[in-house]
Amino acid sequence: MAAKNKDLVREQTSDALNSEIDQETLYHLRLAANNPRLIDERLELLNDEWDMERALELNASTLAFTGVILGAFVNRKWLVLPAVVTLFLAQHAIQGWCPPLPILRRLGFRTRQEIDKEKFGLKTLRGDFKKSSTEGDAAWRAVNK
Repeated sequence: MAAKNKDLVREQTSDALNSEIDQETLYHLRLAANNPRLIDERLELLNDEWDMERALELNASTLAFTGVILGAFVNRKWLVLPAVVTLFLAQHAIQGWCPPLPILRRLGFRTRQEIDKEKFGLKTLRGDFKKSSTEGDAAWRAVNK
């Protein structure tokens, strides 16, 4: 049985913060709908945007590496840091939450699915999909409220 492709990070993020992120996405889509010349520029920015997973991986690897170096050259007790970071990564993989997640979300990191939804909306506005597409029509109506 295939697992449903759920966005665990969104499920673990407050409704208020998810709403802020969604409103910013709609803002960019409405801006593009009113000025189609911005679509390609925005898509380029989205291609370079770091998602939550990438930010979390960099954060974890930096902390783990720091703990190993400090453990090797300062005090072995620092080796607890990479162990804790590893547990946080496992917790994130299972639950979609770990202690750095709320901080990273507040800093503006979005999930890959959130970024892809904006990209899909922009490509729909640009006309990349068939005009008769139900999803395309729904995206167009959402942007032009």
